[in-house]
Amino acid sequence: MSPASSHLIPQYFAGLSSATGSFILGTVIGWTAQTEHGIMDGELGYKVSEREIAWLATLFTLGAASVCIPTGFIIDIIGRKFTMLLCVPFLLLGWLLIAFSVNTIMLYIARFILGMSGGAFCIIAPVYTTEIAQTQIRGILGCFFQLLITMGILYSYVIGAVCTVLVMTLTCIVLPIISGILFLILPESPFFYVMKDKPEKAKSALQRLRGKDYDITDDYEEIKTNVAAVKENPVALWKGMKRTASLRAFALSILLMMFQQFSGINVMMFYATDVFVLAKTGLEPKISTIVVGLVQVIATFVALFLIDRSGRRTLLMISSFVMSLSTMGLGVYFFIMDRDSETALSICWFPVLCCCLFIMMYSLGMGAIPWLIMAETFAEDIKGPATAISATTNWLFAFVITNAYGPLKNVIGTGQTFWIFSGFTLTCTIFVFFFLPETRHKTFAEVQAALEGKQNE
Repeated sequence: MSPASSHLIPQYFAGLSSATGSFILGTVIGWTAQTEHGIMDGELGYKVSEREIAWLATLFTLGAASVCIPTGFIIDIIGRKFTMLLCVPFLLLGWLLIAFSVNTIMLYIARFILGMSGGAFCIIAPVYTTEIAQTQIRGILGCFFQLLITMGILYSYVIGAVCTVLVMTLTCIVLPIISGILFLILPESPFFYVMKDKPEKAKSALQRLRGKDYDITDDYEEIKTNVAAVKENPVALWKGMKRTASLRAFALSILLMMFQQFSGINVMMFYATDVFVLAKTGLEPKISTIVVGLVQVIATFVALFLIDRSGRRTLLMISSFVMSLSTMGLGVYFFIMDRDSETALSICWFPVLCCCLFIMMYSLGMGAIPWLIMAETFAEDIKGPATAISATTNWLFAFVITNAYGPLKNVIGTGQTFWIFSGFTLTCTIFVFFFLPETRHKTFAEVQAALEGKQNE
């Protein structure tokens, strides 16, 4: 890296360190895909029914939804860094409860607690990374959140394929300890210190994030200007949320969260192994699942290099459109299989291709960009509560889809269910084209102006 860009290294380190919580979130998401059969066979010392397994997947989403709004207020009270540290003991407790569980109730409690911690990181990580990053790398740092989720999922897939449920769970206990150590050495967000009228601490944190030889004067003044614009015209939280820019940011964030979950992504993640079994691919299900996880990591890594070059709108439109084609293809395959199993078996590679393409496109845009847009579009005076509400809706949508998949599959068929997912992602493509402003390389002030309609988008 050239001396001119060496000041970016501390920002990359801080962004990656804060995103280790996302890695743990990924392990929680991927845990059920590789352990469900072992749990049902009694590997933990007691047997669990298929319906109870479904609740293990969905209680996680309820836990995440329950904590987002409190987290939105907490990060504005004690700061971004200390809220991350607060999550660590809960992550340890969740994994320990699973490891030493003696009945299904303990598993339920553990999954709910892990969901709470995961939901909290969905607020903290996007807010922290967008606040510490300079404009030219804000998109890349925003993608770290999704990248480490995918790496955590892959970790679960690989470890779960070669280890027992208990051993896999024990390996996950180490992860929060590593994250906690990294969180301890992170600087607090300079935005938070400026909001709390602590200029010296803000400058110190900013200097750590830019390097000791970097002149932070312009960056510090920009932060002061953004925060001052809010403080000079203080309004009640509810009134702040009723501003034109805030209402538009809310609509964009919540609809993007809805499209993300109604794409069917959590069906793929929670039930990846089952999808391959149902497709009768002839491949070892756990191996197929690992392939999907690997594709997701690679595609998300590619997105790091595209997010600040191609822009949010372009990536999201391409992502959602190809995802729509993929779920349409999966729907066609399952529709054929229900009527002509021999024909379906002759193209058993097709659902694997569709799944991989779906995951690849999700990772290129639909996975990271809704969270990035959420963090980029809300003004500082409402950012905590507003991001919390948006994240809560995301997890509630995840809960709805995860629970609706089974009944929908049984009532209208697996193929038709995937066609519904296809319809939502196609609608997302149209929505992004007409309504989403580009935020790439824009300052917070420019983004707010675009949302107010005061400048060309």
